[in-house]
Order: sequence, then C-alpha cells, then structure tokens
Amino acid sequence: MNQTTEDATILLEKRNSIAILTLNRPHEMNALSSDMRRELMEALLLLEDDCDVRAIVLTGGEYVFSAGMDIKEMSEILDEQIDDYFRSMVRYLSKIYTFRKPVVAAVGGIALGGGFNLAVVCDIIIASESAIFGHPELKFGLNPLFGPLMQLVGMAKAKEITMLGEPIGAREALRIGLINKVAPPDNFMKEAVAMAEELAKRSPKALEAVKKLSDVVPRLDKASALDLEFVSSAFLFSTPERKVLMNEFIMNQFLHKMHKPS
Repeated sequence: MNQTTEDATILLEKRNSIAILTLNRPHEMNALSSDMRRELMEALLLLEDDCDVRAIVLTGGEYVFSAGMDIKEMSEILDEQIDDYFRSMVRYLSKIYTFRKPVVAAVGGIALGGGFNLAVVCDIIIASESAIFGHPELKFGLNPLFGPLMQLVGMAKAKEITMLGEPIGAREALRIGLINKVAPPDNFMKEAVAMAEELAKRSPKALEAVKKLSDVVPRLDKASALDLEFVSSAFLFSTPERKVLMNEFIMNQFLHKMHKPS
C-alpha cells in the first residue's frame, strides 16, 4: 500500500497502539474504487500482523465517510468482469468483518450504499451529528447488503431501510441501534480515537473471542450458544494472559482501596 504519495487512496497513520485508516478520494466523495478496495485490503493485512497495533479507526475524514461504490467505474464493467468485481467487494468487506482486532468506524457526513456497508461491517460506529446513512441501491435496481445491517437493527427495520432507501440521520441511527455514539462534528474523530485506545487496553485474545461469538451466537439455538460461550470462556481462562490480567486487576483494586479517603 502506498502510504505517502498524493495518489494514495488509503492513508495510514499509527498512534501508539492504534492505527487510523483514512479513505482518501475527497474529490470523488470517497467513492470506493477498485484501487481503494485493494489498498484497504493491503493495509488491513499489514495491520493484522502488526503486534504493536491493537485497534483500528476507519474514517473518511471530517465531511464525508463514503458516497458508495464508484458508479463511473461500475458503469464500465464488462459482462465477463461482473463476477470478479463483486467477489472483490465480498473479499474486502469480509476482511473487515472477520478482522481479529476491533475496528471503529468514525463517520462524518454521508455513508451511502457501499459506504454504508463499509461502516456496518465495523465493530463500533461513532458518528458525527452531521452523518447521514442510507441504502439507495434499490432505486438503481440493485440489492443492498442485508445481513450485517439486520444483525444491528433487526429484521423489520433492516427491511425498511433497504427497501425504502430513505436517508437516516445520526440521531435516528443511534435510536434504532445502528450506531454506538453521536458526537459534535468537531469531536467525533476524537471520540472514535478514544474508543479505539480504550479497546487497545483490553485482552487481544478476549476481544477476538467476542468478535467471533458475536458473529456465530445469533445463528445458534440457546443451548448451543451457551455451550459455545462457555467453551470459549474455558479456553481463555486457561491462558497465561488471563492470570496476569486478573492479578493486575486485583492489585489495582487493592491500591485503589488503600488510597481511598476514609
């Protein structure tokens, strides 16, 4: 991935234990071109193997997250290229969805169509008060990505959002459980970075387990879900990391009590 030249479509910045990935096609409203999807995949592969990076912030900047797929590019696809083109979309969205480390979307401005998809496959969404989400694809005769959205807002609401294609403001998105937090336009990025920094302090193995469970558990019956979660708990409890973290927690609690005014 090209991190420094002016034609880079993805910018990568590391801040201690987190990395910030910025979509960088501002004149095209961060339309998701093939080059951008490829560079995003390259960045994610690089960061997943980087032991110093514990959490990711994905953003489009202050004014726009992404207006969606690059319509000009899509209009020029030949019939024999259609299958490969859409498989490339599956690959980069799946990479984010199954990424071993937490990914926080920082959404400023519009997140439409493919941009909406990109936000909902992240683990947590922090939005500016100016953010607008929407799935206009049905108006073009295309189907929106349904599965990840349904997991966030439920079947009925996901049908409404995808079938009508009406825009959703940040406050409404928060109300229906689509996003996690709304912040003023001059502060949403700071909130997203703070969230990522907090997640970076958590156990990487435990976070990875939670991510996997959050994907699998909704598809299981109650008994199978409980069984899977306790198998995961038993595995984590047997790791050396758990002992270190529990001892640190107990020590911190003891020190807090020692310094607490009587």
